[in-house]
Amino acid sequence: MGTVIAITSGKGGTGKTSITGGVAAWLALMGRTVLCIDMDIGLRNLDISLGLSDRAMMDFSDAALGRCPLARAAVDHPDLKGLALLTSPMSLPASLTPDKVRAMLNTARTMYDYILIDSPAGLGAGFRLATCGAERVLVVSTNDTSSLRDAQRTVAELDHIKQVHLIMNRIQTKLLRKLRSTIDDAMNTAGLPLIGVVPEDPQVILCANLGLPLTTRGQRGAALACRNIARRLEGEKVSIMRIR
Repeated sequence: MGTVIAITSGKGGTGKTSITGGVAAWLALMGRTVLCIDMDIGLRNLDISLGLSDRAMMDFSDAALGRCPLARAAVDHPDLKGLALLTSPMSLPASLTPDKVRAMLNTARTMYDYILIDSPAGLGAGFRLATCGAERVLVVSTNDTSSLRDAQRTVAELDHIKQVHLIMNRIQTKLLRKLRSTIDDAMNTAGLPLIGVVPEDPQVILCANLGLPLTTRGQRGAALACRNIARRLEGEKVSIMRIR
C-alpha cells in the first residue's frame, strides 16, 4: 500500500509547490510510482513545476466524486516513468467531503507507492481537506520570523498526524549570517524534526518558466536538496545539507 504525504505551509510563498514537484520527480527516478495531487484549489501551479502545464483534462474532484476513474483523471508524465498528476479544480465543489477524498486516496494507495499532496497555505477548508487522509505531513517554512510562527500554528492543527517534519526552504547564507541564526534555531522555533534544508536557487524559477522538472538541473542546489529529502522518505540515512 502506498503512503500519502501532504506538503503544506503556514503561509504562502514558502516554495512548497516546487518542493512537492522536486521530491516527486526524484522518487520517480528512484523507481517509485508517484501520484502528485494539486489541492491548492484556485491557485494550482503544480503542473508547471512538473512540466505538465495544460495537460490535465480532469481534476481530483472528478475522481473523488466518481465522475471518472482515478486512473483516467491522472495524467502520466511523458518523460518521468511512474510519475502522474491529478490537478486541482478552480473552485471547491460543495459535495466534496473529507470522506470522499479519503476514499479516493485509499484507491490511490493501491496504485502508487507515494501520493504527494500539494496543500494550500493557511489553515482553512482546503488545508483540512488536503491533510484529512495523510499519514505524513511535511511543513515547509523559510527562516523569517513570520513564516516560522505560521509553521508553529500549522503544527498545532496536525496533532492527529503521527509523522510531521520540517523543511527549511529558500535558505540564504548571507541572511543567516546577518541574523546570526542557524537551522537549529529554526527547528526549535517550529518545534519539528528536520527532514530537509533547501537553499535559495534561481534554477527553481528557471525550471518553472521552461516547464521542466527540477531534476533536469542535475544534483546541486535545490535539486540535490529535493533528492536528499526523497532518499530520507525512502528510509535512507542522508546528512542534512549544512548552510551557514
